[in-house]
Amino acid sequence: MKNTVLLVLFWIPILTIGQSSALSIFDNLIDKTWKAEGNWGDGSKFKQEIKVSYSLDNTIVVVNSIGFIDKKQTKLGVRNHGIRQFDQQSKQIKFWEFDVFGGLTQGIVFSKGKNIIYQYTYGESTVTDMWEYVDDSTYNFKVGDYKDGEWKQLYLSTQFIEIRE
Repeated sequence: MKNTVLLVLFWIPILTIGQSSALSIFDNLIDKTWKAEGNWGDGSKFKQEIKVSYSLDNTIVVVNSIGFIDKKQTKLGVRNHGIRQFDQQSKQIKFWEFDVFGGLTQGIVFSKGKNIIYQYTYGESTVTDMWEYVDDSTYNFKVGDYKDGEWKQLYLSTQFIEIRE
């Protein structure tokens, strides 16, 4: 029994360190406000303001988004609440994005260099969102069909800029 308790106490810090180091891909986004505006491929408006923070002793990343909260795209409000967490079993970062309309988008997150890449299923399609690093205050933001390192189709292309408050 004593050995089991010691073994558990030994592994808990290692598991926590593994989670927070995997989530370090978000470090540049943390405790900042990011804003983007643009148009989707169908001409509809895209407007978001995002705040990113660590929670639960740096074992999850919480993302709160302000965006359009009506179908007519006239009212701004709290639109999404997202969670990112390193999954020990799959050794991947998983995400869940809950929206004001009752929807849930979920998938995986990984990085290539300083770029942060989200992949998820939307309807019948696999969609990629990429935060393409420009500098510590700017990311090109792209949403589309991304395969084998290239964009087959872009649904949205804009920039997230850090807003200094």
